Amino acid sequence: MSETATPVAMVNVQIDGEWKQFPKGTRVIEACMQSGKFIPHYCYHPKLSSPGNCRMCLVETGRPKMTPERQPVLDAEGRPEIGWGPKPEICCAAEVSEGMGVRTTSPLVEECRKGVMEFLLINHPLDCPICDQAGECRLQEFSVEFGKGESRFREEKVKKPKRVDIGERIVLDDERCIMCSRCIRFMKEIANDDVLGFLNRGSHTTLSVYPGKRLDSNYSLNTVDICPVGALTSKDFRFKMRVWFLKETKSIDVNCGTGSNIIISSRENVVYRITPRDNDFVNSCWLPDSHRLNFHYINSDARLKEPSIKGEGVSVNWMHAIAGAAEKLRGCDPAKTAMIASARMTNEELFLARRLADTLKIGRFDVLPRTQQGDGFLVSNDGNPNTAGAKLLGMATGRLQGIVEGVESGEIQSLVLLGEDAVTCGISPAALEKLSALVVMGILKNTSTELAHVVLPASAWAEKRGTMINVKGRLQRLNQAVNPPGQSRDDWEILRDLIQALSGANEISTIEEVFKQMASGVSALEGLTISRVGDLGVQLNLPA
Repeated sequence: MSETATPVAMVNVQIDGEWKQFPKGTRVIEACMQSGKFIPHYCYHPKLSSPGNCRMCLVETGRPKMTPERQPVLDAEGRPEIGWGPKPEICCAAEVSEGMGVRTTSPLVEECRKGVMEFLLINHPLDCPICDQAGECRLQEFSVEFGKGESRFREEKVKKPKRVDIGERIVLDDERCIMCSRCIRFMKEIANDDVLGFLNRGSHTTLSVYPGKRLDSNYSLNTVDICPVGALTSKDFRFKMRVWFLKETKSIDVNCGTGSNIIISSRENVVYRITPRDNDFVNSCWLPDSHRLNFHYINSDARLKEPSIKGEGVSVNWMHAIAGAAEKLRGCDPAKTAMIASARMTNEELFLARRLADTLKIGRFDVLPRTQQGDGFLVSNDGNPNTAGAKLLGMATGRLQGIVEGVESGEIQSLVLLGEDAVTCGISPAALEKLSALVVMGILKNTSTELAHVVLPASAWAEKRGTMINVKGRLQRLNQAVNPPGQSRDDWEILRDLIQALSGANEISTIEEVFKQMASGVSALEGLTISRVGDLGVQLNLPA
């Protein structure tokens, strides 16, 4: 007998005169938001508990009028008549109930919001032009939309600690804190590292770490994301760039197999920060610090910017570099040639890498596995972002150790490296020097690029488009935020040109066409296109 899901009880709620239905247990603020009624708030966060600290979400509420027999009084349309309460109620901590009424924009509500804003601004420093949160500060926004426009406060503001170093990656300005407690609740409820709390009372309340503690969790920067004001700031991003200058690009994290959804913030071809993007199927709205800060190498001086051929100077043009690589590989014995690709490559790149292996008629190819210790939350045990894609496309073969041993023994005389350093794979520099052909495609200078016969500079993950499959089998989309430096090119274009130089085939002009060809031969991708993957990805039914 198959199990069936228990139906969720629905309740009828009147919001600003319109009756709607919501699942029982829905918070009133969420019901209002779902009805298109924006409710200003500070302490409320959809993924955290509701303490009701800030009082900004006050609304008028009512319950059905009842007859002496305790039956609801109905109006002409058969709906319950609402008996409105004498005072407003916070809607972040209240749940909807049958026949409930809510007013979100009444004169009483608007006056309450103005009063709350006035209290919040009494001791808050009014230095918005120099605050690092300017441009994305909820206090700034709500003071304009819901505040009085002027302050009646004439006394001296309370002074609190400023520029407090409370963690490896966090700076606290207590004067800007509005005691919403979001950071405290996040560290306790999500990060499971209860290190933050409030000290003192009233206007002298301050945020602090517990004695002997530091805010050093690998999820500490999420407190900066959810802080509605400029109290908590990131040392890495602090005063680096005004947020209104930044271009935001939706993409995915490539630091592990989780594939957390992110926003890449860039300006003038420079990435300045990475922040989490909501996707309840993958990472909710959180991101590990280790992942969000691992992007500076994109702008590194060690980036490869021009193709080169050993013995022909620093750089050559692309046509000559591709021809040189093809010439080196064309004369190789397939039985003595191997390829090491990367499970950090996109599906499209891995698909073309496999086609390159078939073109060269080589059977020894694999990707470098990266096993690591996950944290049971968003850091996966798999340090590669696309192991599932490498397996699906036949590039993860388990032959890496044999390839390493073959190069070391001299049995393998030609090697193609795609996105990996051979030394990281376990091959010694001495063995690399003995190869008759070493073609390397990558983004950073390393031992392999120094010894390579041909170097083909590729694009970093923030500089290209494509798809990847995370450890749970979700197909997700990588989007281009910045352009690659110098003469670096998209990996798939390099592979396509190399295949064309070796075989004469020329049938691909866009990455969409690469995906289409790939999907036509892989049943799990049948019927999909890059655009159909969408912002939140598509769950695949992968073979076991």
